[in-house]
Amino acid sequence: MSKDQIKNLVERRRPDAGLVDTALRGVQLFRVTEAVPCVPAVYEPTVVAILSGAKEAVLDGQHYVYGSDKYLLCPMTLPVEAGAPRASERDPLLGVMITLDRRMMRELTMEIEAATGGRRQPQGNAPSALELASWDVGFTQALWRLLELLDNPVDLEVLGHGRLRELYYAVLMGEAGAAARRAYGVGNEIARTIDYLSTHLNEQVTIDDMADHVGMSRAVFHRRFKEATTMSPIQFVKSMRLNNAAMKIAEGKTVSEAAWDVGYQSSSQFSREFKRMYGQSPRQWSNATQVPQRLN
Repeated sequence: MSKDQIKNLVERRRPDAGLVDTALRGVQLFRVTEAVPCVPAVYEPTVVAILSGAKEAVLDGQHYVYGSDKYLLCPMTLPVEAGAPRASERDPLLGVMITLDRRMMRELTMEIEAATGGRRQPQGNAPSALELASWDVGFTQALWRLLELLDNPVDLEVLGHGRLRELYYAVLMGEAGAAARRAYGVGNEIARTIDYLSTHLNEQVTIDDMADHVGMSRAVFHRRFKEATTMSPIQFVKSMRLNNAAMKIAEGKTVSEAAWDVGYQSSSQFSREFKRMYGQSPRQWSNATQVPQRLN
């Protein structure tokens, strides 16, 4: 099994530019044929595998540029900037995006920890919030076996769930495994906090609320949160709110609607913080932003 076979399959199913859902839940194919600058986005737990071209994600000032030599794991919801600044008709960005099922990832992580007696592979530095991992044999085979189901509806219906588990297992056992296990295994308090925050963005959530939610002291929670995401809890919440607002504005919502949706009760405060983060006012952003080929 090779990446070329996977690339041919994706090219056949995604001959035109755009992002398309497949019959496999959570699996999307994309082709981008013109440069897309990095713009605010919110990554859900996702694996992104590139077959040609290069993609970029920026988290708290750190740039992750990757092509067909690495896949990206985002194990938890994160506010990022993302785009494909180098894409063109001659060198399109082609790839697969797989939204991770949190429940399945947790179940697999627990099974692996039980089977290994809780042992961990030796690690150097702590895993990053975003991880780039090599296409090892396990990941390549699992991705091929998953995508080949698209050619047979009966196989897809019967085997789809199992093939997704196989791909998740390959991620958990690969180079990005430590980051994945940290998000879904024992001690996944920060990932659970982020899940909670993602559904309460329009509420005023304090650090104490977040720490209480996972049973930590404020000081320990603050330290653990920054280790996991590179940002302080307050910085993270602000980035999540502003990135979500920027996406809503780009999709056509008014500035006031976007601000209200993400929990801002003062439009002037929203405008100040938005301009401080993005270098332009929300109205300037609304007038300037065009997303012809939306790709998170």
